[in-house]
Amino acid sequence: MDQVYDAIVVGAGIMGCSTAYNIIKTGQRALLLEQFPLPHTRGSSHGQSRIIRKAYGGEGDHYTKMMPEAFKKWAALEQETGTTLFKQTGILFCGSEGESFIKDVLKSLHKHSMPFTSLDSCALGKKYPMLRYPMDTVAVEDPSGGILFSDKSLAAFQKAFINHGGVLLDNEPMLDVYPGDIVTVKTNKGSYRGRNLVLTVGPWATKVLPSLGVHLPLKAVHVNVFYWKEKVRGTYSVGKCPVVIQEHGDRHDHFYGIPSFEYPGLYKFCCHHGPEIDPDRRDDVDTSWVLEKTKACVANNFPLLEPTPAIRETCIYTLAPDHNFILDRHPTMSNVIIGAGFSGHGFKLAPVVGKLLCELVMNKTPSYDMSPFRIDRFYKSSKL
Repeated sequence: MDQVYDAIVVGAGIMGCSTAYNIIKTGQRALLLEQFPLPHTRGSSHGQSRIIRKAYGGEGDHYTKMMPEAFKKWAALEQETGTTLFKQTGILFCGSEGESFIKDVLKSLHKHSMPFTSLDSCALGKKYPMLRYPMDTVAVEDPSGGILFSDKSLAAFQKAFINHGGVLLDNEPMLDVYPGDIVTVKTNKGSYRGRNLVLTVGPWATKVLPSLGVHLPLKAVHVNVFYWKEKVRGTYSVGKCPVVIQEHGDRHDHFYGIPSFEYPGLYKFCCHHGPEIDPDRRDDVDTSWVLEKTKACVANNFPLLEPTPAIRETCIYTLAPDHNFILDRHPTMSNVIIGAGFSGHGFKLAPVVGKLLCELVMNKTPSYDMSPFRIDRFYKSSKL
């Protein structure tokens, strides 16, 4: 209890680990707390793979601007820890001709002068015969993207944090916060003091933030992760099939596929949505509609996969209404920093998010425009 840390980071998912790592690299004293025993599969950062890409459609151009630095920082972490974290496979964006999804991806690629290849349905079928799409499908191939090895990435940040002198304590849930110039965090095992507190608590933001007087329109969502057996082993493997991101119609018809490598002979294909949940009762919800929706998509677009998944796993997204992150100070406690609402697309940006949250801790001018991430964007007439 006598020691005062420069920063206490609560939540050792990918964002908390990156933030703690960035803080400790500056020479600050940092404590990283995690409520569950590590490693665990209860939150949003577990599993073997995540997609990494540069192109963002619609209003996500601020993320595209961050991605060159994210790629560099992932490479630096690979070098520092001697761990391979990235596999370049290319990204194939598929959608209906004339719809905003493909138009926005193309706009992003053009704007940032990134190389790409456009494919109509005929060319798509010839290049990737394991895929089957309607005649009005347009595809855009971005060769720069691929797969992040998420479990290894999380472990690499934790290892690097500890190697730089950081303190990581797991199986220690936060029970209370006592604000002040020195913030006190009470857990089930003790109390810790810090000049700054960073909350990167994933889906538990829906519970923790209201207890601190911050009421944000966040929701935790149950996401099914499905793995489908190849009818002919190797058909959808790395080197033959790229990462696929497809959207037809509205957001709820958004799916993604990752080539088979995690489980031999199994292709990862998932719906990007699911029902709202209490993160402490993650599995007490009906997800049968997600399975049926995904099975229909597999039957229509992936003819060389078996029609039912061989493995089902679970992840949780924490969604903001605009699908933008929350990276900001508590409205009345300036030394409490919040990182939340990563909306199912934040993992690849974790090195940059950690840097930005570290800059807030150290009262530095942020490296990027923070207006898309501020809390007050949800409230037109008041701070809260």
